[in-house]
Amino acid sequence: MKKYFLLFILFTFIGKLYSQKKPPLMELNNDINLSGLSDSIRNNYGDQKSTRLLKNLDAKIEDYLIINHYGDTIIVDTSLTINKFHKINYLRNDNFELIPFSNTGHTYNNLSYNSTNSQLFPSFGSRAKHYSYMEIEDVNYYDMPTPFTELMYRSVFEQGQLLDALYSVNTNRQFNFTISRKGLRSLGNYQHFLTSTSNFKFSTNYNSKNKRYKLRTHYVSQKLFAEQNGGIRDEDILDFENGTDQFLDRSVFDPYFENADNELSGRRYYIDNSYNLSNQNDSIRTNSLVIGNTISYEKRYYKFNQSSANEYFGDSYNLSLIDDKSRLRSFLFKIGADYKTKKIGDFGVSLEYNNHKYNFGNLDSLNISGFSNSIKYDGMIFSGSYLKSSDKFKINANFSSSIADNVSGNSLGGSLDYNLNEDINIKGNISLSSHQPNYNFSLFKSNYISYNWENNFENIENREFNVEFKSNKYFNLRLDYLDIKNYAYFTKNNLNVVKPFQHLDNINIIKFRVSREFSINKFFFDNQIQYQKVSNGTGVINLPELIARNSIYFSSHLLDKAVFLQTGFSFSYFSKYYMNSYDPLLSEFYVQNSKKIGGFPLMDFFVNAKIQQTRLYFKLEHFNSSFTGYNFYSAPNYPYRDFSFRFGLVWNFFL
Repeated sequence: MKKYFLLFILFTFIGKLYSQKKPPLMELNNDINLSGLSDSIRNNYGDQKSTRLLKNLDAKIEDYLIINHYGDTIIVDTSLTINKFHKINYLRNDNFELIPFSNTGHTYNNLSYNSTNSQLFPSFGSRAKHYSYMEIEDVNYYDMPTPFTELMYRSVFEQGQLLDALYSVNTNRQFNFTISRKGLRSLGNYQHFLTSTSNFKFSTNYNSKNKRYKLRTHYVSQKLFAEQNGGIRDEDILDFENGTDQFLDRSVFDPYFENADNELSGRRYYIDNSYNLSNQNDSIRTNSLVIGNTISYEKRYYKFNQSSANEYFGDSYNLSLIDDKSRLRSFLFKIGADYKTKKIGDFGVSLEYNNHKYNFGNLDSLNISGFSNSIKYDGMIFSGSYLKSSDKFKINANFSSSIADNVSGNSLGGSLDYNLNEDINIKGNISLSSHQPNYNFSLFKSNYISYNWENNFENIENREFNVEFKSNKYFNLRLDYLDIKNYAYFTKNNLNVVKPFQHLDNINIIKFRVSREFSINKFFFDNQIQYQKVSNGTGVINLPELIARNSIYFSSHLLDKAVFLQTGFSFSYFSKYYMNSYDPLLSEFYVQNSKKIGGFPLMDFFVNAKIQQTRLYFKLEHFNSSFTGYNFYSAPNYPYRDFSFRFGLVWNFFL
């Protein structure tokens, strides 16, 4: 019924789209900046005989808006830059601090540490599956003067493709709806390592004519499936690293098992609306009061399936079929108010009700003695915020505190963003937080006997300070200092079994990153290097001391500016360290201190081109793999990618 309801809404919106009145034709204005318009729109301006698209003469590229979860607005960007090149991947983000597994759609290993959890309630476990899972904060909303489409294609590894498609349209100036889906299927080069993922999103964005009422909604449905093989066997490591001819065909390797897979799936319904009690048309008024309400309901599932038990994970209760399932149902109801003044700033308060139920489906019937069947959390969170901004600076402060009986946690943060001049920006940020570890640490149940535990860990306490210096003329610099207490992690115990642990002492991490791009005529040099050091936590948090990425490329217009070209080399490197291992049953990474990995260069040759609104990407990925040594890994027993040819494109349509 839910699917039919969504289809009904969709067809209703489309009907409104085609029944709306056409805007009147506009005359050409001499001061229109044609270079600021999309190519498709600009070309139709030049055709005086065409009346079909003259109605869009007022549609400029800066009118195509993307609004993130926090209300920040950016303009659709069709440019071709080196930063765009680094984001043409499965996550569509810069992977500077990550190294992917050999097949697209599998997990990533972290090369750095970031305290990303801003929630006071525990998060769902199996964090290795969540890199491409859309959280509430990852959903964007749109405001488009004309229908807008974006297609992203990327080649993968054997028998498959990656396609990310988005369509966004305003039925009128007040209402927008957007549909997007990212689909992937990739067989991979190793036995039983297939991936198949789907991320579907439907979102709406509404603003009333008097601009007093705003409504944003979204529905997401996600399914992230991957076959698991445990990696190549220890006895095959030498054949891989020596480049034995027989094993250059990676499908020849016999992995630890070929009968397992895991899957993360979820559905979420989200509504966020607000109403301004003040009259927006009153030009004298300098303050306003906005009340708001947010509702979110989500079900999230994780499954590990194996047709028969394997000694890789130890003894099991069931030898014929392993069918482990965990699930989290979460409900959020939030009310809040914001008082905005031009002189003093904006003050906000909110009260948030959360209800969590975490259990293990069919595993509850095992009735393993000494362990609970589920975890239930029910409580309130009180939050406050302050914001003051001007052309030169922006001050932001916020706090949250849990007032639940069975969930304790709090957070406090503040930032200062200052524009010294048109080129230099300085930003400082400080945050303090206390929150529970994810659910996998607190309670886990499995058909495998060793993978059953229940813990009452202390809250993880994070104290973080960072400062950023940004300048196109000089360089970009960022310094982070983190102090972590009661850090929760997975590692193998004395019986060689992966278990959760907690480090009760303080761990200190310092990170220093500097980046700079400079040019000589049409040759560009883009450099980024990061130094990081862990104190008091060696063997608990392991990080490479050095991460570097350098790109050298030629960039110029060709064919009477019909084509914009970028071509060159990209070099990535991280120093040797005790890289975390991967557990496919938990879908978590665990600490190991027996084998150092790293110190291998990753070299790519690329040719990028922009033709009108289409960006093309050609890459010879890791072309040095055969002559710099087969010592490259994404995790112990999981080799990194061999040399491959990759093709991708991003195509924008403005109708």
